[in-house]
Amino acid sequence: MSKFNALQKNRRSIYSIGKNVTLSQDQLTALIKDAVREAPSSFNSQSSRAVILFGAEHERLWNIVLDTLRSMIPAEAFAATETKVNNCFKAGFGTVLYFEDQEVVTGLQQQFAAYADNFPIWSEQASGIAQYAVWLALAEAGVGATLQHYNPIIDETVAKTWGIPASWKLRAQMPFGSIEAAAGEKTYMDDEQRFKVFG
Repeated sequence: MSKFNALQKNRRSIYSIGKNVTLSQDQLTALIKDAVREAPSSFNSQSSRAVILFGAEHERLWNIVLDTLRSMIPAEAFAATETKVNNCFKAGFGTVLYFEDQEVVTGLQQQFAAYADNFPIWSEQASGIAQYAVWLALAEAGVGATLQHYNPIIDETVAKTWGIPASWKLRAQMPFGSIEAAAGEKTYMDDEQRFKVFG
């Protein structure tokens, strides 16, 4: 097994995270920036954007999620949701918010009309690659993370709270922190269902 494959296996959804990370905010910021910066994108569009939240700002995000969900979930069912958000996401050290800049996408659509329908798809692919790159980098550093999708219900509040440009479209949230409990065993479907090899 290659070092990269070993890293892939080590990257898991870690729901039990805490604030006991060994890296500083500056080190984590540099790690995240480097991973996003080096992630490939179609036409080298570099459409991915990231907002990194630490401390009170990280907690503010998850309070926004809770306040939003409280208005949508029946009161008798909200306790379980609140526990999950507090223990699995808010308990962490920080959060990365992933965006795709739609101004870049529309600019490419205008510049390369023959591919116009594909640029939104390629933008989503670029975002996924950037997210995975950061996740791998965090895993290599011994930091646990998960990928969450509370967009679009929090988009407007997030944009107002942190002054996000109107062209940035929120795609995912990645809470991260110290690994307080390991992930469960991962299962795999049969290769015959996923792969075809010829030649």
